Amino acid sequence: MTPNESGLPGLGVAREVVGALMTWGLVACVAGVIVSVIVWAVARGNGNYSYASGGKTGVLVCAAGALLIGGANAIVAFFSGLGGQI
Repeated sequence: MTPNESGLPGLGVAREVVGALMTWGLVACVAGVIVSVIVWAVARGNGNYSYASGGKTGVLVCAAGALLIGGANAIVAFFSGLGGQI
């Protein structure tokens, strides 16, 4: 049995919605990186190492989020292929 792309109506709309969600997610990650870098730089310059650490964490979280959003198709395809081998 293989996936059927014409079995249900509305698949094209669902793809467009998911694509738009991916775009919004990536835009949010870019904004998060920018804000986190600014917080990191200003806090580091003022000697506030607690906020600087939070800025670093924000950069890493946003980068990981962008990696997962960008690789979502490949991740799902990989595990779908593994599931087909069971």
